[in-house]
Amino acid sequence: MPQLAPLNWILLFFLFWACLFVVMSINWWFSLTHYSGLSDEELKEGPKSNSWAW
Repeated sequence: MPQLAPLNWILLFFLFWACLFVVMSINWWFSLTHYSGLSDEELKEGPKSNSWAW
């Protein structure tokens, strides 16, 4: 092990856990399931005409 000051070891410890937290957060963010009220076919068709009698 290299001869580092105790403060450097503490900073390396926090840097390690910060990097781990960032990687896990990015992994969680990109694995989210995005729900939509419309199906893929409905999204491709575009908006439908209004059936309400206003």
